[in-house]
Amino acid sequence: MNLRGLVAVSGRPGLFKLVGQNKAGYVLEGLDEQKLKIVANLSTTKLASLEDITVYGEEEEIKLIDIFSNIAAKGTAPDVKADSASLRDFFREVAPGHDEEKVYASDMKKIITWFNLIKDLPLFTEEAPAAPGEGGEAVKVDDKADKKPKAVAKPSNAKAPSKTSAPAKKASMTSKKGV
Repeated sequence: MNLRGLVAVSGRPGLFKLVGQNKAGYVLEGLDEQKLKIVANLSTTKLASLEDITVYGEEEEIKLIDIFSNIAAKGTAPDVKADSASLRDFFREVAPGHDEEKVYASDMKKIITWFNLIKDLPLFTEEAPAAPGEGGEAVKVDDKADKKPKAVAKPSNAKAPSKTSAPAKKASMTSKKGV
C-alpha cells in the first residue's frame, strides 16, 4: 500500500493528493469525484501525510497503514454512520491494542471514511517505494560525482580586475538654517 503523497488538510473534509508546490503554498487535488484543485497556504494550513499518521496505542502507537491493511484483510468496513459501539467493536479487531480512552468515535469514523476513499485507487494496491538507505541494498556512489572539476587556466593576456571606478561619494550638504 502506497500512501506517499496523500495528505489530510486541517479544516477540510476528505483526502488530497499533493500535486506540487508554488510560492503561495501546496497545490492539492481532491481524491473525491469532484477532483477539486486547491492551493493550501503554507502559513495557515496544516497538512498531515497519511504515511506519518498514527493512532494512540496502549504500548506503542499504531501506524495508519497497518490499520488500513487490517481493514482490507477483513474485507468490509462498517458504515460511517453506525453507532459508536459497533465502531468500537470493529476497531478492536482491526487495531488491536489501541487506547480506547484517547481514540474517539470521530477518529474511527474519519479513518473508515479515508479507507473508503482510497480503497479503489491504484495506490492502494501498489507497494510503497523503499526509502533511501532502507533494505539490504548498498547505496552505489558515483565516482565521477566525488571528483572536483579541474581548475581552468586563465590565458596569460587576461587582465585582472582593477580599481579604476569607485562608487561616487555622497556629497555632504550643510544646512544654512539658523544663520
